[in-house]
Amino acid sequence: MAHRWGMTIDLDLCTGCQACVVACQAENNIPINTEENFQQRRAIEWIRVERYWEGEFPNVKARYIPVPCMMCENAPCEPVCPVYASYHTDQGLNFQVYNRCIGTRYCSVNCHWHVRFFNFWEPKWPDSLKQQLNPLVAVRSRGVMEKCSFCIQRIDHAEQSAQLQGRDVKDGDFTTACAQACPTRAIVFGDLNNADSEVAKTVASTKRGYQLLADLGTNPAVVYLKKIDADPLPEDSKHKYFDSSQYTRVKETVAVG
Repeated sequence: MAHRWGMTIDLDLCTGCQACVVACQAENNIPINTEENFQQRRAIEWIRVERYWEGEFPNVKARYIPVPCMMCENAPCEPVCPVYASYHTDQGLNFQVYNRCIGTRYCSVNCHWHVRFFNFWEPKWPDSLKQQLNPLVAVRSRGVMEKCSFCIQRIDHAEQSAQLQGRDVKDGDFTTACAQACPTRAIVFGDLNNADSEVAKTVASTKRGYQLLADLGTNPAVVYLKKIDADPLPEDSKHKYFDSSQYTRVKETVAVG
């Protein structure tokens, strides 16, 4: 494939501010998560920031990890879709055809990262927000699955602009909404197949890189960089389930909101 879009997320730079979540919601016309929806576990967010705790009181530290769609090379959500609404593009993206989806939710069940969401209601926005909807992104109707697309509308726009100029897409021509909004540049987006891109250089040069649930063999396109703790907690105060290499193994979590 010519391109394989991916990103690195540096957990040492992430502060858990959730600017990426807000930017993603505005860019991709994601339905508003009201308190009623949240209490019913029907909230939708294409990228979420999970918060974990390391240590025991009073020696406690909060850890944050943004979780978008992993864009797996061998995505477990694709083969289970009976109508082929979930498929793999020639650019390494795990895509979702909303008009084809019939809402079986098989893909959501088969996603180990829980980054696919079912739209239980027809999306509604208050009058003050209706003018901010992105005209380049479809508004998904009730009854379909939706997920992170790595801002495919930005990818298409960059490719079309480059084609008109008679050149290939260059690193830095565009980025995703979450990466653009991150105040600490913890998220870096680019072409993993381009050795000169910032994201490819980061993956190749760092020794802190790892993939979430890499042992499943899905080969995600999202690479995390481990947290560097200049002031680590005493060994006797660390939670017995905590693994500094993969924060997903922490058992005790607190829901944001």
